[in-house]
Amino acid sequence: MTLSRANVPVEHTWDEAGVFPTVEAWEDELEAVLADLPALAAFQGRLGESASVLVEVLYARDELARRAGRVFVYALLGYAVETTDPAAVARFGRAQAAVAQVTAATAFVDPEVLALDEELLHDWSAAEPAVVAYDHYLADLVRRAAHMRSPEVEEVLGLVSDAFSGPFSVYSALVDSDLVFAPAAPVADGEPIEVTQGSIGALLASPDRSLRRSAWESYADGYLGVRNALAANLASTVKQAVFSMRVRRHGSPLAASLSASNVPVAVFDNLIAAFEANLPTWHRYWSVRRAALGVQKLAPYDVAAPLGTSSPVLSYEQCVEWICRSLAPLGDAYVETVRRGCLEERWVDVHPTAGKMGGAFSSGVRGTAPFIVMSFDGTASSLGTLAHELGHSMHSYLAWQSQPQIYSHYSIFVAEVASNFHQALLRAYLLEAVDDRAVLLAVLEEAMANFHRYFFVMPTLARFEREMHERVARGEGLNAELLCDRMADLFAEGFGPDVELDRNRVGIEWAQFAHLYEPFYVYQYATGISGAHALAHGVLGGETGAAERYVEFLRSGDSVYPLDALRRAGVDMTSPEPVEEAFTVLAALVDRIESLA
Repeated sequence: MTLSRANVPVEHTWDEAGVFPTVEAWEDELEAVLADLPALAAFQGRLGESASVLVEVLYARDELARRAGRVFVYALLGYAVETTDPAAVARFGRAQAAVAQVTAATAFVDPEVLALDEELLHDWSAAEPAVVAYDHYLADLVRRAAHMRSPEVEEVLGLVSDAFSGPFSVYSALVDSDLVFAPAAPVADGEPIEVTQGSIGALLASPDRSLRRSAWESYADGYLGVRNALAANLASTVKQAVFSMRVRRHGSPLAASLSASNVPVAVFDNLIAAFEANLPTWHRYWSVRRAALGVQKLAPYDVAAPLGTSSPVLSYEQCVEWICRSLAPLGDAYVETVRRGCLEERWVDVHPTAGKMGGAFSSGVRGTAPFIVMSFDGTASSLGTLAHELGHSMHSYLAWQSQPQIYSHYSIFVAEVASNFHQALLRAYLLEAVDDRAVLLAVLEEAMANFHRYFFVMPTLARFEREMHERVARGEGLNAELLCDRMADLFAEGFGPDVELDRNRVGIEWAQFAHLYEPFYVYQYATGISGAHALAHGVLGGETGAAERYVEFLRSGDSVYPLDALRRAGVDMTSPEPVEEAFTVLAALVDRIESLA
């Protein structure tokens, strides 16, 4: 059920006052951040004067970034839970513009540091302890030197970031605020059922096939009705990626995106090759699911259908308890932090509400809680989502505790390991601790839903995304017909012969993922679930030091490259082996479902 925000218990909303006590306090800090920019600009041209000046500038830049991030988080979460509120929309726009101004004002730093003599920087690092904290940052600057431009160009690239946020803002306003879906056909003689971003997940998990079909068609048709606008909007994002690739002199949009985290293109290629080679595992699952549901032909709206005769309805508090028990191998301190965040410190904005952004995410910066926005609906899917987002939040929490501001963030490449790791531990706990067949089936369904999203849909989107970026890089255009046709082709390959394909409605799925507005984001879900299961295997198997290495991996933040952080934790993602092993896990889940269904 979609509530109004006024009807949501305050303990189930995010603690906005923990970031700023009032909107006026937020406005004051936004203006104060902008007022402090000239003081930083006064250092331009002076970074080579001494080690102390260099550290002063780097610290001032990082502190401005932290403060701007706090301003942004308040506005983002306020907007995310009330996308139809004009005041929240306006604050989000102001925050985006402020972040762009900060980015532009600090853009001189990296090129100016890079222009310094390497031997001088080495000497300063040896003589000045405060410089040592920036050693990884300085080494990474050298790595990126070939793609760094002049201070003037870097300033322009910083300024343009606000304008480049336009396509995502348009997308969010359209699909989260303006897009209205036709009601789903009622069950029996009941009232028509509302279809919204917050309710579609529960509707697609309904035991009533006619309701699932009606809701799925309504949802797809809503996007199809604005497909040309959404295609033009997505094309703008792809063009921006190609523009940035050329400005920074990379060989392809994919290489440009992966370079930011020092991830070789071979990691992406290994994933896609392994995915394509293992599509028969997915084909087998569709066959098992078809037989379990007793339908002549499986349809896309059957993918989340319950396999049991009844689906358990879970309370938020019960889900928190199960998650905490599953995390026991990581230690009492870890578990109690999660418990407090969920039940006392209001990290989570829990319920679906009118105007709330679809999906779920974790967001915050040092000095705030690692907040979560989601639409909890009492299903096993919501249980998995909560565990997933808490994985992100604990990653942030521990990195913020352990690292200076410069390394307090981390790559999406490792972020999706942390989130999926939580789900792997939760699943292992429940499959051992629960006897109820309905709950066991629900847990397995959640596992398959997770694998479906991150190990089927996301690699399919990654294949689609690479092709679209390559087309634009070659000078070709994108339109709705092309996007829908290629999306349908790729899903047809993945579904195989046991799924009935409605090409128009399956083809519009590209429009249902905001992730495509951050180029080459989606492949990291698949590498993330692979790395997560590899690390969870060691922890669950009681491997000496595995749990401690995992927590240290979370604490490392951005102080080492993602691939190096994962190697230290115990998995090598430059090899296709973790992806292949994840398909082994998937096959075992299919076996267990076949035995229970």
